[in-house]
This record gives sequence, structure tokens and C-alpha cells, in this order.
Amino acid sequence: MSTANPIPADLLERIAARAPGYDAANAFCAEDLDELRAAGYLRIGVPAEQGGLDLGLRDTAAVQRTLARSAPATALGLGMHQVWVQAARSVRARGGAFLQAVTDHAADDHLLAFGVSEPGNDAVLFDSLTTAEPDGDGGYRFTGTKVSTSLAPAWDVLSVFGKDTSGPEPVLVHGFVLRSDGHVAHRDDWDTLGMRATQSRTTDLDGVHVPADRIVRVLPVGPNQDPLVFGVFAAFELLVASVYVGIAERAVELAVDAVRGRRSLDGTPRSEDPAVRRSLADAQGAVDAVALQVDALARDVDELVDHGARWFPLLVGTKARTVDAAQQVVDEAMRVVGGAAYRNDAELARLARDVRAGQYHPSSRDSAARTVASALLGPAR
Repeated sequence: MSTANPIPADLLERIAARAPGYDAANAFCAEDLDELRAAGYLRIGVPAEQGGLDLGLRDTAAVQRTLARSAPATALGLGMHQVWVQAARSVRARGGAFLQAVTDHAADDHLLAFGVSEPGNDAVLFDSLTTAEPDGDGGYRFTGTKVSTSLAPAWDVLSVFGKDTSGPEPVLVHGFVLRSDGHVAHRDDWDTLGMRATQSRTTDLDGVHVPADRIVRVLPVGPNQDPLVFGVFAAFELLVASVYVGIAERAVELAVDAVRGRRSLDGTPRSEDPAVRRSLADAQGAVDAVALQVDALARDVDELVDHGARWFPLLVGTKARTVDAAQQVVDEAMRVVGGAAYRNDAELARLARDVRAGQYHPSSRDSAARTVASALLGPAR
């Protein structure tokens, strides 16, 4: 794994300095995007012959971890672009070419986003409430509502998928919308507890037309291991998890800095309190455990390791464990630091809000448990 980070240290410092303002104003991380785009961040996973750094999922996860330590919401939101880039890389590595347009867009510094999640649809990629109506020429018109559409103010290319029920069997249709296509509206409704700079707004698709050359996959309804599904799933679960690893690492760092600077009334450094030392040691151990899991699975994706039917339980379990561990670590850091961490302007307070978003990203803890149980016991009747 490469040890060099493609985001310059001074840029990370500026990103960190802007994070509190975006959070307080509930504003999109526009300046972060502009600077990161100029630094080549959108192309880190693009092949070298197309002007990129050719980073795989493992190295991209490390980049996202580092970015999250400076600004979790920026890392999470812009990470959706990296999910598509890595999904395309996964498909290409496994012999497919149907996501080449994704790589081409990234090579041109176009920002990619997801229009997948829907209100009330816990099947995620395996079913859809959005209508995909055939146009007769291989294209489709999509009508429906998507939620948690990260990068809503800024995307150039938006993935959409919906269900076509016009044939003998319903099918799921995946394609890409350009900003210039119109018939896509974002509600200004992102006012959340944390991760505010993602501006993951509700999106209304009003018959937006996707021509045949931008339809990339038509799949049956229900679970499957199609290269598109695997590529998106693996990249999403592990790149999202990497953000929460970064949050947990930063929480430990802040707690260590705080206890080193405090003394009790008798002059004993708080860093010598056995309870504090045990608490921070346990927190670091929890971070190490999930960091190694994310890194190992991302490496396996890159190296085409065949986990077979175990892939999905491994991916969802790692994401769910990472989110739970990160929340516990942040909460413990808050406790160790004490009242100073409870101030609204404290970075730990912001992390305590940001980290709670993890339980709402697919796969949730309950969904992950169902997947693992099905792998062990078979599907529930």
C-alpha cells in the first residue's frame, strides 16, 4: 500500500479550518470541492494513462481516512464520487467494460453522485420504488423520489435506477443522468444533526430521460452478485467505513491532546490517571481492530480474492462494526475529555454528531445482521 497521500498537508489544514463553518451554516463544502478538484482528487482512482493516480480501493480508503480526520462530512460526501470510480475499477478488473464512462467522467474531473436510496426501500440495490419507463429505443424515463443524494448542489453526473414493469418480469434499470438533462429537482431539506456539509438532499426525478448509451445495466429484481452490484457494494461499504475509522482516529488524537494538557488539583497529570490510560488504550484498540478489517477487505477487492458467498456478509459486517466502534470511541473520548468537549464549538462535539450518521448508511446494523444470519442459517421464511 502506498504511504503517500495525494492530498497536500496544507490543503488538509484548510479543509479542517473550514469544517466548523460548513457545519454551523449547514452549507455544502464548495470550497473543499474546488480545491480538491484542482489537486486531482477526483482522478485518484483513474488509470495513469487517463491522467489519474491509478489508486485501488485499499489506497483510496486510506485517502478517505485521512480526509475524514480533517473534515468527516467532506470525506463522506465526496467519497460518493470515489465509490463510483472504484466500482468502475472493480468491474474493469473483473473483465467488464460497461462502466468505462464512469472512469471517463472522473478523468475529466466531473463529479459523480448516487441517486439510489429511496424512502421506505430497505432493499436498496435489489429493488426500487422508482419507475423506469422504456422509450422504445433502449433508453428510459425515470420518475420517483430519491433520498440522501449526497453532493446535490454540485454533481455533474448522477446515477439513477428504477424498476421497469412493462415486460413479463420486472427488471431493475441502471443509468446516468447529466446535470444538463433537467427534470431533476433537489429539495432544500438537508438540516440534520451531523454530516451537514454533504448536503444530501431529497431528489425528485420527473420523467428524466436517460438515452440508451447511458443505460449501463438491466438486472433482475432481488439479490444477485452481478459485477455492478458487487463493485458498488464493496466500494460503498468500505469507503464509508473508512470515513468512520478516520473519525475514531481523530477522536482518540483529540482526547490524548486534552488529557496531556490537564492536571488534577494535586498537580498529577490527568494522563497518569490509570482509568484514563485504560480508557484510551481500549479506544485505540477498537480503532486498530476495525482499521485492519477495512484495510484487509479493500486489499482483497483489489487483489481479486474470491470469498464467494462470504463477500456480502464480510462487507456488511465490517461496515456495521466500524460504525459501532467509531461511535463508542467518540463517546469515550468525550467522557475522558470532560465538559470542555460538550461545548458546541468543540471539535469533539461535532464528531459526536457526525459519527451518528453512520447507522443510517446502508447497510444498517439490523440489515447487516440479517445478511450474516442468512449466510449462516439460510433465508428466513
